[in-house]
Amino acid sequence: MARSASPTLDTALLALLFSTLALLAAADPGLLPAGLVPPLVLTPPLTADPWTLATAVYTHWNPDHLLANGLALLVVGALVERRTTRLRFHGFFLATGMVAGVAEVLAHQMTNDAVAVAGMSGAIFALLGYLLAGNVATRAVLSRVDLSPKVQIAIVLAVAVGLTLATAGPGVALVGHATGLVLGLVAGGLGVLDV
Repeated sequence: MARSASPTLDTALLALLFSTLALLAAADPGLLPAGLVPPLVLTPPLTADPWTLATAVYTHWNPDHLLANGLALLVVGALVERRTTRLRFHGFFLATGMVAGVAEVLAHQMTNDAVAVAGMSGAIFALLGYLLAGNVATRAVLSRVDLSPKVQIAIVLAVAVGLTLATAGPGVALVGHATGLVLGLVAGGLGVLDV
């Protein structure tokens, strides 16, 4: 795979590659040689196919899912990538996407509901959270307001719940979205991606 000048485009290309493989394998199992495409989505138990922690971040259920996440990635990712290095961007994206996926699976396991998780929306929400908490305007306002740690936590959770509920719908990974957003808000407040 050729390396682009943008980690956002790199990520979009990875999502296109993994999603295409998954869609081809699902459409006609005889289309690809047996065993060519291993499981790509995250399912319980989490230790069954450990590579799916990473591959599930880039794999999508259908073209609409890929398109929606791809558009969001292009908008949010382009803004974050200007502030960081290629390695930090990819590491943050993958790590937050994996944690969001695991959180979604574990939330469903607590209700004895088996779930398969795929998509990069948890990581995209982390990028969005990073932008919200790590921008100059937010830092300027917060530097003038003395908030207790409890109030800061309450604000982070309120923003996470509000934005997550705004994306609610059937089959949407709400726990994954909220987890990604919280991770991004905390990381943005700490400036972990800034160089």
